Amino acid sequence: MKNFFKSITLAEWLIWSVSIVAVTVSFFVFGNVQYHYLAASLIGVTALMLVSKGNPAGQLLTVVFSVFYGVIAYSFAYYGEIITYIGMSAPMAVWALVAWLKNPYKGNKSEVKVNSLSRREWAGFAVAAVAVTVIFYFILRALNTANIIVSTVSVLTSFSAAYLTARRSRFYALCYGVNDLVLIAMWILASVEDLTYLPMTVCFAAFFVADAYGFVNWTAINRKQRGSDN
Repeated sequence: MKNFFKSITLAEWLIWSVSIVAVTVSFFVFGNVQYHYLAASLIGVTALMLVSKGNPAGQLLTVVFSVFYGVIAYSFAYYGEIITYIGMSAPMAVWALVAWLKNPYKGNKSEVKVNSLSRREWAGFAVAAVAVTVIFYFILRALNTANIIVSTVSVLTSFSAAYLTARRSRFYALCYGVNDLVLIAMWILASVEDLTYLPMTVCFAAFFVADAYGFVNWTAINRKQRGSDN
């Protein structure tokens, strides 16, 4: 975290601060009194800024966010989100934390070494993603999950993002970006029934911006690391 504050750029300060202000203002404007919603959003935004810089501390905060978010999802019967984040995303974030700590770039523990997946691993990953999605669809249907199709797509994108994050691939951010769009749609549907859920829509809109920046920054980090190695 100390290195993070030293290395953060003006653009990153802007993204982070605007996101924090947006989720905080929306929380109070729409009369939400569930303060764990606000805590989850602030933790999540901070986690994504750390992850966008390849900082392993972001994975630790991702575990915390997953627990908070699982509780929020339960309140609207989004069982897929509960299972996905507590049963899959949190454990995979722990895996990612260990993997990132084991693969620092030239001994710098605040920056992970970016990895490139082989064609064989991409193929195996695709098969696993399809299998996980199909299995979860039937589980979610059995649980009478709200908005099941959107929830199933969320499982696919969440698994893809979590796996690629653990494998240190810059494409993690693209999968998280798609997942953010799915979650924005999910919480808009929830907000139609109860406006107190609207801050979660704002939260994932902020996540989308952070993940878009993450892909750009990881691409730059990858280019810098490869240039330095050569």
